[in-house]
Amino acid sequence: MVVSLADIRAVTSDAVFTDGCPTRTVLDHVMSKWGVLVLLALSEGTLRWGALRREVDGISEKMLASTLRTLEADGLVHRESYPEVPPRVEYALTDLGRDMMERVLPLMDWIAANAPAMLSRAD
Repeated sequence: MVVSLADIRAVTSDAVFTDGCPTRTVLDHVMSKWGVLVLLALSEGTLRWGALRREVDGISEKMLASTLRTLEADGLVHRESYPEVPPRVEYALTDLGRDMMERVLPLMDWIAANAPAMLSRAD
């Protein structure tokens, strides 16, 4: 298991995660406030727009649309539109998105378990 930035750079490139590297762009998309919450919600399975918006409490329609477009362009989310009346659109993680979330979910679990104690120290 890779445990440090030096280890990652030893097996990829010395430029990984530096300014201008594509890894920084992807990291920004995935770990943004809304990106990670949308991905977390979709880790439970396929969701329609309304259910996804309810699951990601506090996100505006504009931000949800923007976040979904970005994650779809990155290949992490699949959008399926059905030609029905009214229109039905579903969102799901792609194989790449599921693979990534297998690694991110333990971090989210750790944050959920430790956030209260960490924030109480800041007071």
